[in-house]
Amino acid sequence: MITAENLTKKFGRKEVLKEMDFFIEKGETVGVVGPNGAGKSTLLKILATIMNGTSGTVHIDGLDAKKEKKKTREKIGYVPQEIAVYHELTARENLRFFGKLARKSSEESWMRRCEEWRLAEHLDKKVKHLSGGNQRKLNILIAMLHDPDILILDEPTVGIDISAKHEIVNDLRQLGSEGKTILYSSHDAQELETLCSSFLILKEGELLFYGSKQKVRQFGSVTQSKNFAETLGEIVG
Repeated sequence: MITAENLTKKFGRKEVLKEMDFFIEKGETVGVVGPNGAGKSTLLKILATIMNGTSGTVHIDGLDAKKEKKKTREKIGYVPQEIAVYHELTARENLRFFGKLARKSSEESWMRRCEEWRLAEHLDKKVKHLSGGNQRKLNILIAMLHDPDILILDEPTVGIDISAKHEIVNDLRQLGSEGKTILYSSHDAQELETLCSSFLILKEGELLFYGSKQKVRQFGSVTQSKNFAETLGEIVG
């Protein structure tokens, strides 16, 4: 589904990503993990076709992400860290506006998602009056308007309360059960453990580890008494 081969990214002389190779299968939910400055956001932007790698290739469902951007973007929903919606418009107005851009979207389909995500009762509120959790939900739902096969999320629950985080993680788990491929970046180990079946672990621009949740413990060489958060902490340092 997603293949990276010898993927590198440089900003001037600084090498932010260093010869990465991995293959993500359809339907996987992958945690993208690492300390600040590890290259997580850069990697996600390249996979989402927002940024080009300096060298190497990325293929999304057989498409060259650099050469076939338009077709590739039809398969991807990208959720940035910032709330990328119009705060002076209502949630409904935002969904209608971005839905027209998405073309494939129908009001019936996004209304159904809003009901599932407990946002329907807030649709006629201006975004600036929504809770942080509901703003984050709206941000994700807009990325899903064209019903993408792949959802790429860069710290989508940052700055919201624990209850709202749990709701979003559970909703994303449901999307995973529907067969969506999800890449999820977060510093919250509990979220990652609950949601993700495998992990890409980055450190200083290098791919330190890619594998299943079970293999994370083995890679970390830690005792079984340590919990998952401590395991991740040891690996990324």
